[in-house]
Amino acid sequence: MTIGEHVLSVSTFIPRPRSEVFAFFSDAENLEKITPVQLRFEMITPAPVHMAVGVLIDYRLRLFGVPFHWRTRIAQWNPETSFVDEQLKGPYASWAHTHSFADVEGGTAVTDSVRYKLPLFPFGEIALPLMRLQLKYIFRYRTDRIREILGPVSGGGTSPR
Repeated sequence: MTIGEHVLSVSTFIPRPRSEVFAFFSDAENLEKITPVQLRFEMITPAPVHMAVGVLIDYRLRLFGVPFHWRTRIAQWNPETSFVDEQLKGPYASWAHTHSFADVEGGTAVTDSVRYKLPLFPFGEIALPLMRLQLKYIFRYRTDRIREILGPVSGGGTSPR
């Protein structure tokens, strides 16, 4: 890790085949379905988005009531195994979100690992406790929504750390 960089990691078990789980996560339109309503998430990039390295995806949302534009680029694309989206424009000084998928007994293990830096280092670090709480909330919400959409998560869902 570099100075000012933070990591959030979440693992979830989904009792479905990896190909089906990966297909859900690789459909950019599904992001709105698993994002808390109060963030007012809206995808600006016209659908459908053909995911591949270099693809740009634009969103509008609100964080703590403040509206902003978020642009991500697909930095890595490994079908059915992993992909990485990086923020090019948004609220963080940097953001790289790795989505990993692995076969496990009875389904798929999904691991989200986010490496991020807050803006205005070192002064922005004062907001770290609040931002950690917000990110943990967002990823808990995602896990709950994924349970509703893809079926119950049995015994493998873990809390963000």
